[in-house]
Amino acid sequence: MPSPEPLDNPQHLCSEQYRSAENLSARIQLHQRFSTNRYGWFRWLFDQFDLSADAHILELGCGRGDLWWENRDRLPSRWHIALTDFSPGMLDAARQRLAAVMPHMTFCTADAQALPFAHDTFDAVIANHMLYHVPDRPRAFREVHRVLRPDGHFFAATNGWGHLRELDELLVRCAPKVEPQNAHIGFSLDNGAAQLRPWFARLTRRDYPDALEITEVESLMAYILSTSAKETLEGEQLACLREAATKRIAAEGTVRVRKELGVFHCRV
Repeated sequence: MPSPEPLDNPQHLCSEQYRSAENLSARIQLHQRFSTNRYGWFRWLFDQFDLSADAHILELGCGRGDLWWENRDRLPSRWHIALTDFSPGMLDAARQRLAAVMPHMTFCTADAQALPFAHDTFDAVIANHMLYHVPDRPRAFREVHRVLRPDGHFFAATNGWGHLRELDELLVRCAPKVEPQNAHIGFSLDNGAAQLRPWFARLTRRDYPDALEITEVESLMAYILSTSAKETLEGEQLACLREAATKRIAAEGTVRVRKELGVFHCRV
């Protein structure tokens, strides 16, 4: 059985995992429906941005633009926001969703390792759960540092190694040769600070408390099938996963899953 593609394989990410917004949408939906912290992740993340009323902001790997959509009611009117993504399909999804209601935004297909912006352009750069997809992170950090203005902010959000551990355990029990997702995460809450410190003078970590209480088997299955594990799972293994989840929910009422989420706030 082949191993899943690495999380930092750009060709695979563009052609398969993030060719469109479908896989990401399935994962976001699970978190929105079954998270125990009802103050959502995107609202909490936005709370961390202590920026001026006329800030120039760059988001790397914007996906569907959920960060801005979920906070559209409180965006300062004078913010200048540039959204970028490596995947044209993801960027199109963000543009279609946001352009009509947020005309002050700009959209650009871009690689975090070679940003098409001038030095000292932005007051803040945001990388929300995307740095583990970047093959050469030091190069990306150099680019972020280059485009930030003096005393600029870099917000780097990611998972911890224990994130969704119970789902990984369920997956490995039914498909022992499939490696857990977090086995491939190169930028996490556990190792991210050491990677960021050479580039940023000040750094703090802020954690978002949360868990999942999953009560629907098909929603759990849709999540698993939206990940790279789908490429290696076979019919009997999928049946095993469905049966195991069904039994857990019947016995306990839920599949409880821990979450480890947070953001590094860095200053130039």
